[in-house]
Amino acid sequence: MAARHGLRVDAVLVQAVIAGALSFAHLHDLAAAAGQDGWKAWAYPVSVDLLLVAAWRRLRSEGPSRLAWCWFLIALFASLGANVATAGFLDLADPPALLRLGIAGWPALAFLGGTLLAHSAGHHTPTTPTPVPAPESDTDDDQIQAPEPVPAPASTPAEEPPALPPADQAPAAPAVPAALVDHARKVAEAHRARTGAPIDTDTLRARLGVPPHLADAIAAQLA
Repeated sequence: MAARHGLRVDAVLVQAVIAGALSFAHLHDLAAAAGQDGWKAWAYPVSVDLLLVAAWRRLRSEGPSRLAWCWFLIALFASLGANVATAGFLDLADPPALLRLGIAGWPALAFLGGTLLAHSAGHHTPTTPTPVPAPESDTDDDQIQAPEPVPAPASTPAEEPPALPPADQAPAAPAVPAALVDHARKVAEAHRARTGAPIDTDTLRARLGVPPHLADAIAAQLA
């Protein structure tokens, strides 16, 4: 498969070289018959082929355009016309005046075409996409319906408060740690030694930093 592909490519290149050489020679012969001798006769086929290639590259790289198609057809007509003219349709020994006029004016025409193709390439400036506005809502903000209130769960019967102990039943005295009782006894003895009177409950509570009911329980155990 690789050998066949290589042969096919070589055949295409050989065909292109042969066709190009024949076209080049016909253009040279036509220019020489029109009075362009020496190096000028060789420059004409180069000018025609370069203009044809430039227009074709413009079409391939930037897509179809009127400018590129116009100069491509002009160069193709010049190349094709030269090949047909040298096939015996014209007397190259005595070419018509119109042919001499065309050959003489071709350099200016080719220069104009090459300049336009080279300096009028379309530079597409990327445009920033315009943001699409969000679709407006059919209802205004003040017309948005508020969410429906969730119904409150059915009220359950209030639990009855815990029964209070009878008024004649006194609450049990809080338990007092033995270490706290011993410390309170030392404080009371120090107070008696300093003042000569037993310590009262308020003073005991202030010295120990305990709540009133606990001070009462300690005082009861010291009595």
